[in-house]
Amino acid sequence: MATSGTTSFNLTIDEVIDEAYERCGARTNSGNDLRSARRSLNLLFADWGNRGVHLWKVTLQTQALTAGTLQYAAPSDCNDILEAYISTTSGVTSSTQDVSLTKIDRSAYAALPNKGATGQPSQYYISRQTTPQIYLYQAPDASTYTYLKYYYIGRIEDAGAYSNTTDIVYRFMPAMCAGLAYYMSQKIAPERIQLLKQLYEDEMIRALEEDGQRTSSYISPQNYYPAG
Repeated sequence: MATSGTTSFNLTIDEVIDEAYERCGARTNSGNDLRSARRSLNLLFADWGNRGVHLWKVTLQTQALTAGTLQYAAPSDCNDILEAYISTTSGVTSSTQDVSLTKIDRSAYAALPNKGATGQPSQYYISRQTTPQIYLYQAPDASTYTYLKYYYIGRIEDAGAYSNTTDIVYRFMPAMCAGLAYYMSQKIAPERIQLLKQLYEDEMIRALEEDGQRTSSYISPQNYYPAG
């Protein structure tokens, strides 16, 4: 038998809401029901931002460095920065040279005695404001390494119009529908809260386990030789 030959299945916001209501054993009856469900869906996406790194939202950003400037604003949709390095070019060519930077916390940055010293940056600190700010140490002299490149975690886009599709990958669709059903059950089907919560957490665990990078891991034993 023939197959569809397509892999483009997606859900619009109103279809996600319909699925969640059906799991709650209810139907949407008014515009207020739809607004309530959309609000819950946006809160669900906010919760996902607290549950770890979602690979489809990791983006490489390039920032031109200015000599003597140590602070740079990340994009408005940035939630956190994973890794950073300085580079000699904005792209990647055969002559591009990169140097990795070490991420430090607020206490380590505060302890630096001369934050305005210029030179080749070796460390960075992220101030997680509404829009995260990147602080480099040392402040770049921008003589050789003229660009800062970093991978950041972007926020999941808002639900928006009911005709929109969702800003998630297919592997998270079951978790999204189960999560919205659980959120909505707290409003319209309290007798199903525990069941829907368990289903949601199970779907979320599977999605998070699948949302990883399949790379090799190497474990080396630590050798200890007592003094004789």
